Amino acid sequence: MKKFSNKLAIVTGGNSGIGYATAKELIAEGAQVIITGRRSEAVEKAANELGAIPFVADQGKLEDINNLTAEVENRFGKVDILFINAGITGTLGSIEDMSPENFDNVMNINFRGAYFTLSKFIPLLNDEASVIFLSSNVATTYKPNSSVYQASKAALNSIAKTAAAELAPRKIRVNILSPGPTKTEIMTKAGLDEATLSSLDEWLTDLIPLKKMGTAQDIAKLVVYLSDHNVASFMTGTEIIVDGGMVL
Repeated sequence: MKKFSNKLAIVTGGNSGIGYATAKELIAEGAQVIITGRRSEAVEKAANELGAIPFVADQGKLEDINNLTAEVENRFGKVDILFINAGITGTLGSIEDMSPENFDNVMNINFRGAYFTLSKFIPLLNDEASVIFLSSNVATTYKPNSSVYQASKAALNSIAKTAAAELAPRKIRVNILSPGPTKTEIMTKAGLDEATLSSLDEWLTDLIPLKKMGTAQDIAKLVVYLSDHNVASFMTGTEIIVDGGMVL
């Protein structure tokens, strides 16, 4: 029997990048996995490739979160693994020039949406379930022109640790994964062209002591580790920074 046989996992933002890689790893370990995303076509395509269950939901919309939890409860009952992964970088810019629209968009998805995803799923979590938040190493850095994204991840880390304390009586573990630069589609989605992306990759790699970018699989394997109650049962409220030594 595989380690996650008869277990149900939810992966928000599971149609690409880290979410997709994680869903693949969880399924390989026997889990039944529901992936969510905002674009119906992309979610359906990813689900077909993975053997996952698709659900169209925007983490930034409370109505979508409510619909998701209601559907999961009606069709499946309880949840064993909740990976709150969906997130965006938004538009980079100075605090002086930041638009309220960008601020709201980033915070609605990265912070408010993640908060209420956890909030609404708590009644559906089995005792000894595992919750993992995808954060970022920027939660503890203060680089110019990234104030909103950094703040959204710092807020996320705060609620994750509070949740770990609140849910400990039920043996539900809440942990945080904070990647550094990782090869995913997120920067392409931010509107950067190929030349800019290549230049950015070179610049970031030079900042990393291990001189390489992370991969989605690096994070996915850690989600599997944290989700396994047999090996990570004494880990909660922990932030694992996966950035090749970037914040040393």
